[in-house]
Amino acid sequence: MNAEFQKVFELTVSEKLQLVEDLWDSIALVSDQIPVLDWQKQELAKRKAMYLQNPDSGSSWEVAKERIRSKQHGA
Repeated sequence: MNAEFQKVFELTVSEKLQLVEDLWDSIALVSDQIPVLDWQKQELAKRKAMYLQNPDSGSSWEVAKERIRSKQHGA
């Protein structure tokens, strides 16, 4: 383990969560610096084409969220 980061592991859970949130927010500020790989672009293009061919084939965010939650709770 990197000794420079040792203090991070001594934080409370609440402090760690806040640190993660702060880190994520700082990354979001420079999202243009995050590379998108060619295979990711190809996958996005493929999914967009599939959606445009059949817009009713997907699920709304609400339906997808409910499906995920029900799987987490063993339903």
